[in-house]
Amino acid sequence: MSTEAPIERKAADVEGPFSSIRGLVTTRETHLNAPAARIRPDAVREALSTLKSEAGYDHLACVTAQEYEDRYESIYHLRSFDDPTREVSVVVPADKDRPVSESGEAVFRTADWHEREAYDLIGIEYDDHPDLRRILLPETWQGHPLSMDYDEDQPQIVALSENEPVEPGSTTATGSDTMLLNIGPHHPATHGVLHLQVTLDGEDVIDVEPDIGYIHRCEEQMAQSGTYRHQIMPYPDRWDWVGGGLLNEWAYARAAEDLADVEVPEYAQVVRTMAAEFSRILSHMLAMGAYALDVIGDFTATFMYAIQERERVQDLLEDLTGQRLMFNYFRLGGVVWDLPESREEFFSAVRAYLDGLPRRLEEYHDLLTRNEILQMRTIDTGILPSEVAKEYGATGPVLRGSGVDYDLRRDDPYGYYDELDWDVVTEDGCDNYSRLLVRMREVEESAKIIEQCVDLLEDWPEEERNVQANVPRTLRPDDDTEIYRAVEAAKGELGIYMRADGTDKPARFKIRGPSFSNLQALPEIANGESIPDLIASLGSLDTIMGEVDR
Repeated sequence: MSTEAPIERKAADVEGPFSSIRGLVTTRETHLNAPAARIRPDAVREALSTLKSEAGYDHLACVTAQEYEDRYESIYHLRSFDDPTREVSVVVPADKDRPVSESGEAVFRTADWHEREAYDLIGIEYDDHPDLRRILLPETWQGHPLSMDYDEDQPQIVALSENEPVEPGSTTATGSDTMLLNIGPHHPATHGVLHLQVTLDGEDVIDVEPDIGYIHRCEEQMAQSGTYRHQIMPYPDRWDWVGGGLLNEWAYARAAEDLADVEVPEYAQVVRTMAAEFSRILSHMLAMGAYALDVIGDFTATFMYAIQERERVQDLLEDLTGQRLMFNYFRLGGVVWDLPESREEFFSAVRAYLDGLPRRLEEYHDLLTRNEILQMRTIDTGILPSEVAKEYGATGPVLRGSGVDYDLRRDDPYGYYDELDWDVVTEDGCDNYSRLLVRMREVEESAKIIEQCVDLLEDWPEEERNVQANVPRTLRPDDDTEIYRAVEAAKGELGIYMRADGTDKPARFKIRGPSFSNLQALPEIANGESIPDLIASLGSLDTIMGEVDR
């Protein structure tokens, strides 16, 4: 809510999270998730650096850009890795006629891609950005699609001569010892339509530039065109379609429910928690199977075993939700319906699955983690030190594989997670092998969570099985109300920023996909290694391009 705080509150605010940058703050704001402050466009670097080093806000979760009638605005959503409930929002207004502000890339490396996206879609320019150019759309694109004056009818036909690829780093010019290698965008090892521009010295990678945007579908713009109550919820399943559907739905539900002050019944929270962990298993199983295919070419054993495991989970989720992939099961205030009838048969099927899972996981370890060839390919390759992972805003198994104990299910509790007994999995190897091992161990923790949820649901009194809160048919949050909320999706922190304008549709809807920040770290873990190591490193990030491009 972009209103200046009363005088009597300013002193308290300044002595709070912004005390270290009091001289840079021009106005305080109130966002539902965190205190917020406006700063001058030329003070971004100083403000972010001070908040990071002196106040401990060392995690730049997201950068949101938007346009108002009288200004442009960038919001840097800062959190602490030690305690993500410690949040602040740094709001940077920019002039309407000349939207320019200072870049935060020198303080947080992850700001690189986030600011490029803001420039691409909104039109804000960032001074001193190391590589300010479009990231999702072609360089020849006319206009900025999320700006107010964007002409949707203008032609976007570009002559072939104007659309020649830009080569990263060194070139293949005469006398050069390097070579440019294009991998993708249609290649099985890129896990979707991802194009890698790789500069090689022999077989050693000296530079790699991920070229994204091939599957950009304007998900944010579609959400801004839908109503909070009914029309947005079907979209999240499509961001990460390989298994993150229910987790994606929860990300939107958590943000919208807090925005509209909706309290979810306890019973529905348990059902959500169980369903979400099944979704996490779906995602991790495909990650493990695809990784075997990438690294050791194992299709007939590990990959097909993993697909069989997914089928078992999909059978259970089909019983619960009615769908096998695009579940659309969550609703604002709860879930769409209760557990299937008969409940006893459903619980029996879930327990049968859980009882057989430990034995099958041992087989996966035999095929993967104990495979000598895979160990040779993944141990001590793709090194991502913990501090570097933090700089890039990496989260999920990528971050926990670098030894950082950060999981929003525990550290910023939601659902029923804080009532259950489970552990956050970390590995300190910082390599490709560690990231694989984290995912495999997380499947075990998901099974523990599901089993406890089943125990609770079996004994829940019938008269207290409320699956939805009483939510108004039409939601109209107060004008200029702003919120950022996130959940721990299978691939990491999945966050949603929304700004209300008093109508039944959000004025701004921003998706913080974990794969976006994780993929940005690829050059850090691939440069200096060989081409096969590059493929292993890319697979260890477990990116899904629908979530990267959105």
